[in-house]
Amino acid sequence: MTEETPAPPAAQPATSASFSTWARIRTSPFWMVTIAFAIRVLAIVILHTYKFRTSDQNFGFGWEMGRIGESIASGHGFANPFQGITGPTAWEPPLYPYLIAGVFRVFGIYTHASSFVLLTINSFFSALTCIPIFRIANRSFGERVAIGTAWTWALFPYVMYWCTRWVWETSLSALLLAAIFWIALSMEDRDGLRPWFEFGVFWGIAALNSPVLLSFLPTSGLWAWYRRAKVGKRSLAGVVLASAVFVACIAPWLVRNHRTFGQWVFLRSNFGAELRMGNGPGANGTWMYYLHPTQNTLAMQQYERMGEIAYIAERKRQAISFVKEDPSRFLILCLKKFVIYWDGVPRASETWTLTQIKNSLFLASSILCFWGLGRALRRHKPGAWLFLWLILLYPAVYYVVFPHARYRHPIEPEIGILAIYLICDTQPKCDGGASSRL
Repeated sequence: MTEETPAPPAAQPATSASFSTWARIRTSPFWMVTIAFAIRVLAIVILHTYKFRTSDQNFGFGWEMGRIGESIASGHGFANPFQGITGPTAWEPPLYPYLIAGVFRVFGIYTHASSFVLLTINSFFSALTCIPIFRIANRSFGERVAIGTAWTWALFPYVMYWCTRWVWETSLSALLLAAIFWIALSMEDRDGLRPWFEFGVFWGIAALNSPVLLSFLPTSGLWAWYRRAKVGKRSLAGVVLASAVFVACIAPWLVRNHRTFGQWVFLRSNFGAELRMGNGPGANGTWMYYLHPTQNTLAMQQYERMGEIAYIAERKRQAISFVKEDPSRFLILCLKKFVIYWDGVPRASETWTLTQIKNSLFLASSILCFWGLGRALRRHKPGAWLFLWLILLYPAVYYVVFPHARYRHPIEPEIGILAIYLICDTQPKCDGGASSRL
């Protein structure tokens, strides 16, 4: 018999090169962002999500923010959040409506080109969020958790929903909050005034984008101060600088609101209306959308007749009156809103089975988050208490007004980190410690 000749080991170098390439890609923020962005844009194109319905006079294209953007682009200023000409408004914060207006000016008002550009911008915000996610997770829980969480954010379809279908500030809020979390987390390792300057700038931008994010400002600042004090670093000058920068960012809008309405309005005006749409006769813990001026002819007429500030004040009075008349009922509603926020909002338009599947996945991520947070606190992981304060404080306002699936998205990066940490920490090969810091 002829002796067999052994196969040449030519494939081994190619295999090694492939593993080496993947090793570089899987830890590369550049590739995370690039791949995440490409997938999101591809989804916009393939699913035609840039084609918004026009039967509601394009209101679904950005809703109130879209209407305000249209008003700005048409030369009427920051005004008209609903149908028709209703005058100046502070119903929404200024940053995202001005972004919409800028796109409208270049690509046309309510055109497919404008919707594609805005969704693409949202997708870029969402893709960029991979960077602070990776850094936060790497510092707190190690590289394996960082890789798992960042790639989950990059590839998970649910995360892509808001940036590829909604012309709203949601994806930018998630990016800003994750970036602020990272700045606060890394403050103890950095010297000089630059990190405090960044802290003030990012919080100023966040306030102009979505004021509800400010619920995390005091604790993030105090936590950074405390951590720096533990290693003997002074922070007073930095806190003063960050405060001055923050005030400088928001002051022009506060002055505009005072000049426009003759009274101080902090960033946005609509809290009283939101409070009423979650509390009152018939309230069940969800959004009573039928009270919204765009859904209720009487409410719209009241808004036009009374003016925005007086209308919202009246709505607030009605809500507070309801709370005072039956405090126990209000507390029960708050508990229901808490459950809905973390379990998922009921969807009357879908089949029972589909709703249950979606809400089960929503609840599962919440359970993993809470479990991971508890484990991180017990094991004294870096930043565990910062995670706790964010999870406690940010959603609190929605337990009072009303919950919506979109309202959880700004803290989804941190929820995902805690969930992946728990999953990874149960695997024997995973390193639960912070192996390296970026």
